Amino acid sequence: MNIAKMKSMEAELIDALAGEGPGPVVGRETEDLNATLLSWPKGHEIAAHVNAEVDVIMVVFAGNGVAETDGVTHELAAGNILVIPKGAERSVRSLSDDFRYLNVHKRRRRLQLR
Repeated sequence: MNIAKMKSMEAELIDALAGEGPGPVVGRETEDLNATLLSWPKGHEIAAHVNAEVDVIMVVFAGNGVAETDGVTHELAAGNILVIPKGAERSVRSLSDDFRYLNVHKRRRRLQLR
């Protein structure tokens, strides 16, 4: 998947149910935000990890899954929104054939070479 950089004044309509996975379906980056639409088959798991930089909003569009944040299990279905605070340990597992969700967060700082 190629994350496209959008001009700051450009608007784009994206069909969240189009495109195929597995993995990232589409990604967009503006000066301030990063958005990635993901689609996973049943049983796919994103292992526990910590993101210490940014809060993440997860918007579920299709299917079912489970997210665990700091030991708390969240059952997810189409229409759910999960706000994951930075610093929380998190994992995600798909429970259906097309578990599709959008992750949105503040754009991370680029690595600077010294």
